Amino acid sequence: MIFRQLFESSSSTYTYLVACQDTGVVALIDPVLETIERDLALLKELDLQLTYTIETHIHADHLTSANKLKALTDSEIVYPKQAGLPCQDISVEEGRVFRVGNIELHPLFTPGHTDHHYAYLIDNAAQKMVFTGDALLIEACGRTDFQSGDAAALYDSIQNKLFNLPNETLVYPAHDYEGRFVSTVAQEKIRNPRLGNHKSKTEFIEIMNSLDLPYPRKIDFAVPGNEACGVCPPDVPDEFRSPCEMHDQG
Repeated sequence: MIFRQLFESSSSTYTYLVACQDTGVVALIDPVLETIERDLALLKELDLQLTYTIETHIHADHLTSANKLKALTDSEIVYPKQAGLPCQDISVEEGRVFRVGNIELHPLFTPGHTDHHYAYLIDNAAQKMVFTGDALLIEACGRTDFQSGDAAALYDSIQNKLFNLPNETLVYPAHDYEGRFVSTVAQEKIRNPRLGNHKSKTEFIEIMNSLDLPYPRKIDFAVPGNEACGVCPPDVPDEFRSPCEMHDQG
């Protein structure tokens, strides 16, 4: 397996490249519009042709590059089944393995940050790694105060799905804001201040309800844009417009 962790600084988003060396099938998990040139350059450097873009959920903090990558590489757009987007080519659901060549991605339905959120598990003899999207972050978790968020559902998703994975499972989140790259299930079960040390659901809900976080600066155009798989809406503010102008269709 070829694996790369890539970072976009504006939204502190991690994109993950997963490629099967045997078959040449390639996926990008949670790609970002601002970094499309970087991703295309990496694919060229590795002599790979993109096959899939895979989203953990409809993002509120950045625009996906899925639509533009499809136009440039003929890749297919993969979203959770529950998102139900007309623009998605393939739907994933829990209990149905998604194959990236010989690599098996196990979709885990983990609602709470959104009602359609998924994590993706790779579990083979050599390694266990889970791409947790915005559900479980390093010593944190995704917000639950907008976009169909539900703190109780997120608690259940993390405790019953992600914390039930083997302790040695590597945790690769969709974001980190502190310069960290990877965690483990064991570490999050102990050190996560919102969920660790057997915090109760009541305690977790109280923590989430008291965060008082600022309104997401890109949500008003990112959500509708990502519901179209990364098409820039016409009302993108000038300060965020340059990636859209750079990648306008046509």
